[in-house]
Amino acid sequence: MTDATLTALTPDTLAASYRHCEFVAKTQAKNFYYSFITLPPEKKAAMCAIYAFMRYSDDVSDEEAAQGKTKAQELSEWRVALDRAFSGDYGDSLILPAFHDTTKTYGIPARYFHELIDGMEQDLTKKRYSTWDETRHYCYLAASVVGFVCIHVWGFDEQDGKAMEYAEACGIALQLTNILRDVKEDAARDRIYLPQEDLDRFGVTAESLKRGNVDDKFRALIQFEAERAKEYYDLAHRLFPYVHRPGRPTLSIMLRIYRGILDRIEHQKYDVYSKRARVSTHKKLSIVASVWFRAKTTKE
Repeated sequence: MTDATLTALTPDTLAASYRHCEFVAKTQAKNFYYSFITLPPEKKAAMCAIYAFMRYSDDVSDEEAAQGKTKAQELSEWRVALDRAFSGDYGDSLILPAFHDTTKTYGIPARYFHELIDGMEQDLTKKRYSTWDETRHYCYLAASVVGFVCIHVWGFDEQDGKAMEYAEACGIALQLTNILRDVKEDAARDRIYLPQEDLDRFGVTAESLKRGNVDDKFRALIQFEAERAKEYYDLAHRLFPYVHRPGRPTLSIMLRIYRGILDRIEHQKYDVYSKRARVSTHKKLSIVASVWFRAKTTKE
């Protein structure tokens, strides 16, 4: 790495990187972007930079690899780029300058992003999960580490370690909701994140998931997992007192939107095949407006 590489970043190129990250978040973040809206401008920009990094990581994992490379190789190269970014070498990336600036500003450890990539690498080879502990660890890698990053941006009190515990639970709640919503799509790709021990308990097979059999056994399985998700949402709500006030509306919006997806799954009587469980744009905007209004009119 040369000194020229390290000094190439200018205020203009950094500003351009933040603008690019905001564009990525605005056009691709869907549920997450709604939660950014209530943040102060500098924290919103930081969240967009973090999202853009994660979005690109997902794209590396999910899209077809470049000719002559495997997805594993591309993820390995992205991991190297991550380490270089933390040293101030951004290559030609439009994302990494704003991303690194954010991690420096808010003191976000690099290990969280390495764990995120660990989860993506796991997705390349692991198609089945034997126990809840295995699924829970996947949720940790895919989402809890995102929670850790978020509370660093929002600001949090860490004296007794409870903030990290509840942020971990928040990630598990959200990722388990995603897993339940996406059972149909994942099964079609031969990915089953629901624990095999739970499938066995309710008499559901991998083949029946692929066929889309929505019978009493399947509904009982999804209901069981939904109740588990609710327990983690209850723990996630304990995070609020630890998060600094500017970040609380964002946390509230995020939890309400994802809990809304879980509510839709219940409303559909656990049939996640006939109709995708989602929260409408109108409902999301209503959530944002009500949370924003409450934040402006209370001192909590």
